[in-house]
Amino acid sequence: MLFKELGLSEPILKSLEELKHLEPSEIQQQAIPVILAGKNLMAAAQTGTGKTAAFALPILQRMIDKPSETQRSNARALILTPTRELASQIADNINDYTKYLEVSVLTIYGGVKLETQAQKIKRGADIIVATPGRLLEHIQACNLNLSNVDFLVLDEADRMLDMGFIADIQKILQSVNKSSQK
Repeated sequence: MLFKELGLSEPILKSLEELKHLEPSEIQQQAIPVILAGKNLMAAAQTGTGKTAAFALPILQRMIDKPSETQRSNARALILTPTRELASQIADNINDYTKYLEVSVLTIYGGVKLETQAQKIKRGADIIVATPGRLLEHIQACNLNLSNVDFLVLDEADRMLDMGFIADIQKILQSVNKSSQK
């Protein structure tokens, strides 16, 4: 099977080709059609199997299929992850996939001044990749509105729960559009 058989658009396929990603992994073959169909999904796969592409590519495709102007301090997709290193890695991967798309990605995590991030949030972003604690700080400071989030990803959810983020995640989920795809 090739990525082009999964219903992804030319700009995404062009980026994948330049990255030398021609054949989807097993998790990508299984997850991409489900997400493209608008269904919620819970999946597990080993590190290095392409989980980020498995959720990011169909989200990008759905954003292309149903364009919406990014509103100030609102995002269409939210990806929660346990660490800033993983948040940066995910954002880098998504930026690689969006080379030929007009999609903006913003990372939000601790270790950076809250005010600096708040300024970036005000400019708007289509996709936010964040750690729960810092994201919750921005929500509580009214820097961020998650009511327009169409896509929610809890990447490494088990690890976030092991790290004690359950209360933060529950509070964040209360702020997210209830009809968002998960």
